[in-house]
Amino acid sequence: MKTLERSLFFAGWLFAATGAGLALASTAATVTQVDKAFTEKEISVGQGATVHFVNNDSVKHNILIKKLDFNSGLQGPGDSVAVTFDKPGKFKVRCGIHPKMKMKVVVN
Repeated sequence: MKTLERSLFFAGWLFAATGAGLALASTAATVTQVDKAFTEKEISVGQGATVHFVNNDSVKHNILIKKLDFNSGLQGPGDSVAVTFDKPGKFKVRCGIHPKMKMKVVVN
């Protein structure tokens, strides 16, 4: 290959690799709520990831994330709430109804 062709090939490969990396970082995670507790104490996700909070409990819950100014409202049994984490950092998640329900989402 000529120098220009190699440069274009490398640029295309780098773009494709970077795009694939962003897609992987945006994958979803699932955390369930059961027995008035989150099934995870802490999870790590990539920037742009969506976390689904699924209420597999027999009581209502409420997802609160102060750092995102997020309040899901009442989440009945069987309901799912999706939260996208667009910024890196550590986010405390709690239930507004059951104060002992706490977990952390770490976004890289």
